Amino acid sequence: LGAKSYHLALVADFDRKVLRGYVEVKAEAITDSVAKLVLDTKDITVSKVTCCTASETGVVEKEAKYSMGEPHEVFGTPLIITFDAVAKNAKTHHRVYYETSEKASALQWLDANQTAGKKHPFLFTQCQAIHARTMVPCQDAPMAKAPYTADITVKKPLVALMSALSTGSTENGDSVTYHFEQKIPMPSYLIALAIGNLESRDIGPRSKVWSEPETVARGEEEFNETEMFIKTAEEIVKVPYVWGKYDILLLPPSFPYGGMENPTLTFITPTVLSGDRANVDVVAHEISHSWFGNLVTNKTWEHFWLNEGFTTFLERKIIGRVRGEPMFHFSAIRGNAALQGSVDAFGADNPLTALVPDLKGIDPDDAFSSVPYDKGMQFLYYLQGITGKEEFEGFLNAYIENYKYKCLTTEDFKAFFLNHFKSHKSFPDLEKVDWNTWFTKPGMPVVKPNFDDTLERQCIDLAEKWAKDSSTSCDISSWPSQQVVVFLDKLKAGPALSEKTLDAMDAAYKFSTSQNYEVIFRWCIIGIKAEYKKVVPLALHILKSQGRMKFTRPLYRELFNSKMGKQDALDLFASIRGTYHGICQKMVAK
Repeated sequence: LGAKSYHLALVADFDRKVLRGYVEVKAEAITDSVAKLVLDTKDITVSKVTCCTASETGVVEKEAKYSMGEPHEVFGTPLIITFDAVAKNAKTHHRVYYETSEKASALQWLDANQTAGKKHPFLFTQCQAIHARTMVPCQDAPMAKAPYTADITVKKPLVALMSALSTGSTENGDSVTYHFEQKIPMPSYLIALAIGNLESRDIGPRSKVWSEPETVARGEEEFNETEMFIKTAEEIVKVPYVWGKYDILLLPPSFPYGGMENPTLTFITPTVLSGDRANVDVVAHEISHSWFGNLVTNKTWEHFWLNEGFTTFLERKIIGRVRGEPMFHFSAIRGNAALQGSVDAFGADNPLTALVPDLKGIDPDDAFSSVPYDKGMQFLYYLQGITGKEEFEGFLNAYIENYKYKCLTTEDFKAFFLNHFKSHKSFPDLEKVDWNTWFTKPGMPVVKPNFDDTLERQCIDLAEKWAKDSSTSCDISSWPSQQVVVFLDKLKAGPALSEKTLDAMDAAYKFSTSQNYEVIFRWCIIGIKAEYKKVVPLALHILKSQGRMKFTRPLYRELFNSKMGKQDALDLFASIRGTYHGICQKMVAK
């Protein structure tokens, strides 16, 4: 049986930190003689399952037989609903009454003192990759796309938002039930819920930014290029944005990722706020997911690069159109450095650094890295180099039109790509593409990309000067923040600097007082590597003030491995572990 739709009817209980209610699952038999419906669950208590039939007065429920399968540490416990066998294409309709657990990995419950306003609690979800099963019994795999509706009940004055369009709200005493509908079929990892003291500001004709009242104005200013990014993406792929609205939710600091591409409601970390829009490329990335990932989806997590490689490619095309072509190349070079870092961390022979890894029995979170993003992007850039930009963007349009609302594998992509160019125009060099090596060989890409390194070279030259001479002076006030970040990356990759050099550099560039997390994070890493004690309070402040894994994991790791910061790292993590998202807790503890 394949799920065809979900309806969630849930109450948010902030006192007990649980969601309770039911999910209604309508499914259809894919084969003959089907006698069970299997749903994924983890850390969920099921109290009752009913079989539903429609009547003139509503839904009539009858107790259904069910059992819980063998538990698995990573994948949870399957819920098995049994019934008399049905024929192919037959439809079933069940309600599962349940309650989540306080330890549900998809749910991050924040006390009032963990929010910006300090007055009301907050809840947000993070279901990717396989955490939706801790929030709702469902078929928790990317290939199982389905639309959903929801009724979410919260206490006033809290507001509920979801990755769906609002269809209104109903007041009942001191509670409000918010109603939602997502008509477009999507995988369960894109189900998203946020509840808090939220207000919005318009940032475009189809976009709002949502946040706590204390931070919404900063979000309004930071994200005012959103509509330009959406229009630019539409111009490149020549497929309209289909999701209706594109809102941004600026989350509390414990959100573990840079962004999450939940349809109609992108989640964004507050660490992107810098006052100069230096880090809003993450919005271009999440907008690009509206076509790659959300509309055209990888069939399984082994093919994750079909989501992230395409998305990263489109993101950089958007940035190239908006900021100038050199920024496409500069962003790609930064991505290549991140890719090299992931390959070094995993090991160049580690199968998880293959573009299409074998994830059998492996938690997808443990395979998370830059590989699907940047190795995938470089593969597409390599193919574009063979076909030409105009022809390749024509392929992107055909690819989306063919696979929208569907899922596919890497082999599906390859077959469609070759057929597309066979029927459009002959490119002899396509016969030289070593598909198998690109897809299955671990390590860095088999073909080194030829990116324009003009902007990077400026960063390298300055880093080399500082490494040799602590009295170096160069005005970088006109540099975009991205160049400053790469300059710091080059220093970070080199030998440890002296205290004298670091003092001179901070006096010249004021890195320690920067408002840009990308800058102060790197400054701390450089300082920790040099056993520069002045950065320890700043590093601990960063770890206390946010929970983005991009920053928390390396900072804890570097402090732990240093002579001056090991105990500080251990003590801090022990004291504030509960303020981090469950995924972040797990990955830092490892």
